[in-house]
Amino acid sequence: MYLRALYQKINIPVLQSSVYRIIIPFLLFFLLATYPALGQSGKWFPIVSNGSVYFSWGYNKEWYSPSNVHVRQESLGNEYTLQQVKAQDRPGWNTGIFNKPLTVPQYNYRLGYFFNKKQDWAFEINFDHTKYIIRQDQLIHLQGTLHGANFDGLIPFTYDSGFYYYLNNGANFLLFNLVKRLPLIHTANKNLKIDALAKAGIGPVIPHVENSLFGQKNDDGFQLGGWNAGVETALRATVLKYVYIELAQKVDYARYSGLRVYKGKARQAFATYELIMSLGITLPTGKNNTDFHASKPIE
Repeated sequence: MYLRALYQKINIPVLQSSVYRIIIPFLLFFLLATYPALGQSGKWFPIVSNGSVYFSWGYNKEWYSPSNVHVRQESLGNEYTLQQVKAQDRPGWNTGIFNKPLTVPQYNYRLGYFFNKKQDWAFEINFDHTKYIIRQDQLIHLQGTLHGANFDGLIPFTYDSGFYYYLNNGANFLLFNLVKRLPLIHTANKNLKIDALAKAGIGPVIPHVENSLFGQKNDDGFQLGGWNAGVETALRATVLKYVYIELAQKVDYARYSGLRVYKGKARQAFATYELIMSLGITLPTGKNNTDFHASKPIE
């Protein structure tokens, strides 16, 4: 009750959006789960209090695999599949740089904690605000039942025909990752560090679902819509010990179910390839973290 009352007093629009009402409890859980590690060294083997926390914000570009969208509208006598539909992203800055609010383009953030003595293993919350839009002006093979009658043929997927399908306010991949860091170059004074990172995780998807099928619009909005799993590799360059830039590539597989359509539900699955660039900050949680003071290079 106290957390809810505090949250309601927060008057920051981005935090009041529906997607963040779902994400914030996960963030609170992460912070509460790692708090004992920050204050009590040795209680959670091999977690140490002398670790480091990092946070980054960045932007991404996506490419999606073709997908089958299965639609079930029982009261209308409809159950059919839109086969091998093609989709695209919407980066948001392709018409100009920094001409929109920060949360309108396809953004991402990372919040992590390097927890072991060597500082090469981390837990991470990994969120990508990706936009998934079925392309207009394609002929799509529809197979199944329409109004109780069998149908097997091509339909024009166009606005004029009453069709659009957006996960435009986000396909929204949330992952809980395990991260491995591999040092490549570390100067003795720690003012320059270049590391490779490998990440893998699983978590929920939180799409914003908006569509029209045969001219019948859904009630659009955010929802918990399934799960996803992903792997990511990154190159991180840290300068002056605390600030870093990270270039990453990621492959994600997402399965969506129970997506709202007019008087029914839809499900689909697709793979995503992402390119991501982020700017971040990293801070020690103890006074003697060797990543933040001069020492012998890591071997």
